[in-house]
Amino acid sequence: MDSVGAWRRRGGLVARTYHAEVPPRVEYEITDLGRSLGSVFAALGEWSAAHMSDVEKAREAYTGPLPR
Repeated sequence: MDSVGAWRRRGGLVARTYHAEVPPRVEYEITDLGRSLGSVFAALGEWSAAHMSDVEKAREAYTGPLPR
């Protein structure tokens, strides 16, 4: 898992379980705290659907440097 994944674990949003098997196995699951963000993500999805054409227009009009 990348550094963002580690941040999510440290923030209590995702739980990691390591299984000492051959081959080793790791499971990740969303915690109750992470699940509490469900309505936030739903609202973000609704906002995205409603405003995607505006976002696309802004991207097309942007003339500055692109992020790396």
